[in-house]
Amino acid sequence: MLAAATVQLIEAVAVLGVSIFVAVETATGRSYQQSSGIALTLIGIGTTLALAFVARGIRAGRRWSRTPAMLTQLFTGIVAIYLMQSGRFDWGVPAVLLAIAGFGTLLAPSSVEMLTPGRTGKASNRG
Repeated sequence: MLAAATVQLIEAVAVLGVSIFVAVETATGRSYQQSSGIALTLIGIGTTLALAFVARGIRAGRRWSRTPAMLTQLFTGIVAIYLMQSGRFDWGVPAVLLAIAGFGTLLAPSSVEMLTPGRTGKASNRG
């Protein structure tokens, strides 16, 4: 559970870093439009808070956190593919590795047992 929460938190920190970068670019007048720079900064900060909240839920073993965490990994993977297709391997490769690690930790047997609703232990083998 700790590994899955850690991956989710790393993604939250990455979004926060990009949000800070956008805020600085907007404040220094290098944003294409100031209003869109402000909006992207606020959306990024809100997304950071949501991702951190999900990471906290995963760490606490909250079953509601599994779906948003899986969607986060899916979205991260999609963004990573777009980055690599546009030649940004420096951002795309780490992002795809992070998405794979996120999926792997969320699908690990201990995580599945803890985060799957209605699951009280090992499934019985009813033939």
